[in-house]
Amino acid sequence: MEIRRVVVTGLGALTPIGNTKDEYWEGLKNGKSGAASITYFDTEKFKTKFACEVKNFNVTDFIDRKEARKMDRFTQYAMVASDEAIADANLDLDKINKLRVGVIWGAGIGGLETFQDEVLNFAAGDGTPRFNPFFIPKMIADIAPGNISIKNGFMGPNYTTVSACASSANAMIDALNYIRLGHCDVVVTGGSEAAVTIAGMGGFNAMHALSTRNESPETASRPFDATRDGFVLGEGAGAIILEEYEHAKARGAKIYAEVVGGGLSSDAYHMTAPHPDGIGVVAVMKNCLENAGLKPEDVDHINTHGTSTPLGDVAELKAIKEVFGDHAKNININSTKSMTGHLLGAAGAIEAIASIMAMEHNLVPPTINHQVVDENIDPELNLTLNKAQERNVKVAMSNTFGFGGHNACVLFKKLD
Repeated sequence: MEIRRVVVTGLGALTPIGNTKDEYWEGLKNGKSGAASITYFDTEKFKTKFACEVKNFNVTDFIDRKEARKMDRFTQYAMVASDEAIADANLDLDKINKLRVGVIWGAGIGGLETFQDEVLNFAAGDGTPRFNPFFIPKMIADIAPGNISIKNGFMGPNYTTVSACASSANAMIDALNYIRLGHCDVVVTGGSEAAVTIAGMGGFNAMHALSTRNESPETASRPFDATRDGFVLGEGAGAIILEEYEHAKARGAKIYAEVVGGGLSSDAYHMTAPHPDGIGVVAVMKNCLENAGLKPEDVDHINTHGTSTPLGDVAELKAIKEVFGDHAKNININSTKSMTGHLLGAAGAIEAIASIMAMEHNLVPPTINHQVVDENIDPELNLTLNKAQERNVKVAMSNTFGFGGHNACVLFKKLD
């Protein structure tokens, strides 16, 4: 069977540091922090009082009020980002074969706020089961791609991948394979999440997973810094249009990059902690390189999972050294979570967009907030600290790992 080439022809982003792909890129290259005090609810009794919220977002600027009320925020975010990506790809919906256009989306949780609010409302009542008739369709994780397909008439494969923080990277890899194998010409892929809620913050605080640097939220996400104390919760969406190369070329589409490989693995170790030796992470990067037909020395840039947790950052960098050997010190490594926070199921999508735009602009965004050297991290590694660095990025890798030991890795390459 012929393996078809797959390219990126459209991007859309709704993030804590920019509400479009271009605003997002401006935030990335300038080292902007998206962290600030939470505005959605009263945090007086919470250990962590800040997050990376989407800002200056009015859903009715994009979606009719009546329709928006039928959607959880994670679906609203998905609709806005996918609309931007479809427009960016200049897809003519009257000319493409919609039977061969799929929507494969990622969400680690789905409609958490909807579930939370319905339960709180029930608990505050007299025991009579009064629930919103849209409770279930607002909550389910697969409703985001469902709504994207309904709006645009896309009738190809349609589903959500759920693998915690690896969800949207999983979605991209599935989309890549559907096009490679000839089942689709175009797939709208990416992910969205809206977990900055009472339940989301409370749950992650109970796990001691979040930073509690309440006195300085904008510096709390500090990957690779010796004083890091947990991740910062983020929200938003990233959308990517993947397209078969000849299909894109025939319609004169702008091509951002080629998607040349995807890898998957499992730590098979612990519910939430990474394997201390990074065995699963080593495997996923090797799998991805093999899938792409590339050598370790071909890679110029790695956007790490880099959540700013004491264990995870060190384990990932050890794995990178094992896979890339001496070449590791020649790679521009970064963590854009230092700016956006951790978007959970949407992390892979917005970080893939960051990698693609780094190739387009020959500029690697910084890992901000680094102040104190961690003696457990090899000082020869270039972690792109505090300031963007110019680099001709020909091949970029994006890593995402999720609770449950789920690992996903995607490789992008400048089109030959």
